[in-house]
Amino acid sequence: MMHIYLIGMLSGVMLAAAFTYVFALPANSDYWRMEIYKRGGAAWTVDRTGHIGWRWMVDPIPDSPSPARRAMVPASQTNVRTEQL
Repeated sequence: MMHIYLIGMLSGVMLAAAFTYVFALPANSDYWRMEIYKRGGAAWTVDRTGHIGWRWMVDPIPDSPSPARRAMVPASQTNVRTEQL
């Protein structure tokens, strides 16, 4: 029973390592940053000490839509006469 548990744990660790290698590491490469730079979405920055940085030029699009604003209707300028019952 202990062998099955250890084999399952080892498989889980190997699966997590493979997932990190395939998806997380390429996302941090400068290749994608250069693609965004070419399309005008960001800029490379260099400070006085020579440190190279990264700055977004546009705000990212949010995942969830923003709540709609209520429409403001101007007050009517006509005279309204009320009837007494």
